[in-house]
Amino acid sequence: MNKRILFFLFIITELICFPQKNDSSFVFFKEVEQELKIIEKGFLSRIESERIDANKKFIAAWDKIVNDATILNYPFDSIKEASIVFPKDKKFKLITWNLNKDDGTHTYFGYLIVNNSKRIKKSFLNYKTISEFEVFKLRDHSIDVKSPENHIGGPDKWFGMLYTQIIECDGFYTLIGWDGNSKLTKRKFIDVLYFKSDGEPVFGKDIFKIPKKSPKRLMFEYSSEVSMSLKYIERKKQIIYSHLASREDGAFLEGMFQFYGPDGSFDAIELKKDRWVSIKDVDARTNQKEMDKKNKPNPKNQKSLFKSK
Repeated sequence: MNKRILFFLFIITELICFPQKNDSSFVFFKEVEQELKIIEKGFLSRIESERIDANKKFIAAWDKIVNDATILNYPFDSIKEASIVFPKDKKFKLITWNLNKDDGTHTYFGYLIVNNSKRIKKSFLNYKTISEFEVFKLRDHSIDVKSPENHIGGPDKWFGMLYTQIIECDGFYTLIGWDGNSKLTKRKFIDVLYFKSDGEPVFGKDIFKIPKKSPKRLMFEYSSEVSMSLKYIERKKQIIYSHLASREDGAFLEGMFQFYGPDGSFDAIELKKDRWVSIKDVDARTNQKEMDKKNKPNPKNQKSLFKSK
């Protein structure tokens, strides 16, 4: 039997055996997914103690399955209260969610599940896959952080937020995040995740080229009464976002973000090699094809509730 036939037989055998190896895990994941769907209804309760209790049960349910490596291949499509994102290279899966409090603040929870599997060649047509993965429970320490844009921390000192998108970059991952923050303001973030040579994950990195500051992540804080646009345009390798300004001209409202909102103009950062470089006053209308039709940042459609300084 020639080597080519042997190779195809090997591939076919792997394809047949893979589902059998994962069937039992996927059945269990499906059961836990149904459990999570029931538990997450508690997050909608008007009573804070019931929301806190639901969150404890939510964590306990995830704890039952996060240590099974096949979780990296299970989608959890029906879960609404948790954001589950992963990069194209499937290096990791990032699960985050928030618990809102009666005072308007939010606490964040999550898991970073990292795929460290390696395929090693032993001999001709003989490969061995070493399945390795790590699970990191994310612990929100944002309440202790005085300068969010300058904070660098691992999973145990994570600046909590809800991640909604991942952008693969050279040597790091850029994350789009949201934070309900308080009754007065909301925040959006452009965060960074990278892995040290020993595999340790770190949130926050000096990869932004912004005039007059060297942030480890970008933060946009604005009135809870309005919304801002923040979109990644893959074709142009740009993240375009609403320019935020205070409601009135002058220094009186400077830094009082409950009075900040979009003024109808847009700025951006563009990925150049291994850094995000700031660009002022971009024309968002040239990127409409890549934008979501409903939420595209078109100056003609965006509410200009605030005057530019």
